[in-house]
Amino acid sequence: MGLYSLPIRRLGCGLLAVLLWVGLSLPLRVYAEPVSAATATSKAASILQGGSPHNFISESVQKVGNSIVRIDTERTVIHRAADPFLNDPLFRDFFGDGYAPAPREDRLRGQGSGFIIDGSGIVLTNAHVVSDADTVSVTLKDGRTFEGKVQGVDEVSDLAVVKLKGVEGKLPVIPLGNSDEVQVGDWAIAVGNPVGLDNTVTLGIVSTLHRSSAEVGMSNKRLDFIQTDAAINPGNSGGPLLDAQGNVIGINTAIRADAMGIGFAIPINRAKVLKDQLVRGERILHPYIGVQMTTLTPKLAQENNQDPNSPISLPETTGVLVIKVIPNTPAASKGMRLGDVITAVDDKPISTASELQALVENTQVGQTLQLTVKRGDRTQTIAIKTAELNLRRSCGTPCGGEHVGSPLREMSILPIHVEPQTCCYSPTSGPNWMTATIRCFTTILASSPMWTMPLSKH
Repeated sequence: MGLYSLPIRRLGCGLLAVLLWVGLSLPLRVYAEPVSAATATSKAASILQGGSPHNFISESVQKVGNSIVRIDTERTVIHRAADPFLNDPLFRDFFGDGYAPAPREDRLRGQGSGFIIDGSGIVLTNAHVVSDADTVSVTLKDGRTFEGKVQGVDEVSDLAVVKLKGVEGKLPVIPLGNSDEVQVGDWAIAVGNPVGLDNTVTLGIVSTLHRSSAEVGMSNKRLDFIQTDAAINPGNSGGPLLDAQGNVIGINTAIRADAMGIGFAIPINRAKVLKDQLVRGERILHPYIGVQMTTLTPKLAQENNQDPNSPISLPETTGVLVIKVIPNTPAASKGMRLGDVITAVDDKPISTASELQALVENTQVGQTLQLTVKRGDRTQTIAIKTAELNLRRSCGTPCGGEHVGSPLREMSILPIHVEPQTCCYSPTSGPNWMTATIRCFTTILASSPMWTMPLSKH
């Protein structure tokens, strides 16, 4: 069985089920809500442009299609024995290491999308498409294939730049739009290579703006996403989300795996800020203070305090509750602790965890922040100097820095499937959820990440 045989068959069954459901439900909807001829004509006119036989969608795709690419990668994954008996120090001291099985190497293939931002062969894509890849191959719409070199990767913003080797002449460049001008309800056109189906175009609208990475379930990122209902599938990662004029407004990145019509794209203006550094191969510096946190409201604090099993008492105020302080971080060195509530930074009121994370991200590494902290009945100011966030180091959290608590969700970081373990799951409503969350962090998470995210391919 080929590498993609089983995943594609699974996806095929899922698609068949979806198509059957749509086919059965559409006649019922038409019967219940008949559409008048005038309404249908009006909707058609909104898409068709004047007397042209083509609409804005086809014109936009024709404008940019040649600058959208497919990215194929291969990476080596080493599997080591997970037998706890063989890993026991006493066993190994007595018998030596000769009994341990040799590590097994697997070659994994991945596929994603990208788009050309410079005629010399500079491609912008997602970090998770090319990160740790041994080989990168980039295929243009006209069939030409180039070897790619990963110039720069920033995992915090999930952005990467690939340089094509052996380019002769100038390649077509995609126009970059202004994501700050995008409004909810605007057209959104997704183009990419989902599940190996090259040059696929889907249409939707911008469903909402500024959807924080914590809300999406990607609390190890520092992003505010564009949410869209344009169909996005595995393999679309790194491809462009276009406006009605064919300008890039976002980079397709993730979907809700437990829902339909909920996709997320990184605003292109975020990429504009970082792309030149990535082209030069520079490391992107991200500041952090080193806490895991969640938003606190007076109601949530009151529910916690009324629970006799709650391990701590919380001030009934609005702010950011510190759930865990990561060892060997700026916050730890200044004595921050579980149960602290941050209400302001540099005298600016803070009401949500995402707000605090964004504020820290917009500072400089080494900058000192004055945090107003409620601890029990006392209010104090703690001066914390930010340090550089490093995702690769081991420090008790998946991201090594601010980790915003949110409901565990089954997410798909295209094309990788992410399914959080639920050992620490607690709902965001109902009695005692805050207490359960705090208790979970004071026990299980004393030496563990907030949750682990084992990866499995679609």
